Amino acid sequence: MANSKIPFNWPYMTGKELYYIAESHFNGRLAGDGLFTSRCHRWIEERTGCSKALLTHSCTAALEMAALLMDVKPGDEIIMPSYTFVSTANAFVLRGGVPVFVDIRADTLNIDESLIEAAITPRTRGIAVVHYAGVACEMDAIMAIAERHGLTVVEDAAQGVMASYKGKPLGSIGQLGAYSFHETKNVISGEGGALLVNEPALVQMAEIIREKGTDRGRFFRGEVDKYTWQSVGSSFLPGELIAAFLWAQFEEAERITQMRMDAWDRYHVLVEHLETAGALRRPTVPEGCRHNAHMYYVVLSPRIDRQKVLDALKRADIAAVFHYVPLHSSPAGRRYGRAHGTLDVTDRQSESLIRLPLWVGLTREMQDGVVQVLADAISAQS
Repeated sequence: MANSKIPFNWPYMTGKELYYIAESHFNGRLAGDGLFTSRCHRWIEERTGCSKALLTHSCTAALEMAALLMDVKPGDEIIMPSYTFVSTANAFVLRGGVPVFVDIRADTLNIDESLIEAAITPRTRGIAVVHYAGVACEMDAIMAIAERHGLTVVEDAAQGVMASYKGKPLGSIGQLGAYSFHETKNVISGEGGALLVNEPALVQMAEIIREKGTDRGRFFRGEVDKYTWQSVGSSFLPGELIAAFLWAQFEEAERITQMRMDAWDRYHVLVEHLETAGALRRPTVPEGCRHNAHMYYVVLSPRIDRQKVLDALKRADIAAVFHYVPLHSSPAGRRYGRAHGTLDVTDRQSESLIRLPLWVGLTREMQDGVVQVLADAISAQS
């Protein structure tokens, strides 16, 4: 880094990204679905056991594909948490769907599975779960609810690459899953994502939707003698240079995850005394959940003024940040969706959470400094 500031995120490069990009250029293949895309698809499929993995230009695109695969119609309802990025809701709103926001659990900040069933109406078509910070939602209960009511489950696993629930990779449990490879994620391509199709019957339509609504994939496999417009679709695939970059990351995914886990574990020890003192709460990882150290956050006690803490960190050139503004309280959330019940936990936690810097290369000295400033800022309010 060029200065002494501690950024919130710093993209990690394995060293092979430019080599693979040059190889793709040398091979004369820049458009999508070339050699590196194929390698990335195979890597995801082998690791997750999904029926088909399809790289997309973003996780947003993967979620939009999921809405198309579900054939969401105007007025159809999708149950989801309000504490999430706008893409979770936007994907369905674009099809005329109505996000139905339910509250989150206080421990994991994931959707509260105990509130889902009461939110189901005759218009409900699916449940969109978000695995916050790479910690799994309670998927056994959620899948049981979906099965009882004939609903589709979409896993927004944007933060969940290399994480699992009871041995099952996140993104591989619902009928559809979505990954992100944005530069702020663990494994990156700058911008990028993937759709995981776990229901075999949806694979062919997923390929068609991704290829502008054509059966171009079948044509290149020699299954048809020409390709034509088959259905609604769009251009969701990324260029081959993106896939080449991503492949270099996939090759090192285990090592990247371990280095992030080392930093996460160190934070967890460093802030323990602040939790013991009642100043904050550390992240909770339930039994059976294997997280991926996507982020390290703390939830401040109600007696602590978060803005004063953030200001203190900023003065020390430490880029710690809050996270989502709940969708149910946003102008678009009120316009396009509705809340089911009170969302008190969502409101309370969103106003108290701070994400600390976490990236591969963050030194022990940096972490010591971050926690010292955090502790001093909290102490100043005692």
